[in-house]
Amino acid sequence: MLKEIVRRDRPFITHPGVIIPKLNETGYSFPSNTTSLAFATATSLSMAVPKWYVIAPSFLYASTIGYSRLYLGVHYPSDVLGGAVVGVASSYITFLGQRWLQRRKVKQVHVPN
Repeated sequence: MLKEIVRRDRPFITHPGVIIPKLNETGYSFPSNTTSLAFATATSLSMAVPKWYVIAPSFLYASTIGYSRLYLGVHYPSDVLGGAVVGVASSYITFLGQRWLQRRKVKQVHVPN
């Protein structure tokens, strides 16, 4: 949905001949869905298991995915950054919503009659 609102062309379309894509992607560029998914996964894993040996590799992997989108010539740096922000934010908001629902459920179960 955000891609349809922003409607930003991919770098190899905007700069033909200068950027030669190594992958043929279609659709709009901003934000990077692949990067968003990688950072959402890394954030979820990090909140589920808050240990350095989970957090560091998770975000290293997500950052590598983001870099690959630049290397392949299918995204601008701001697309990758936007995807990372969307991924982290959506995962964190989902985490907060789940925690709120869990607390609400516990309060309903323990209501005295």
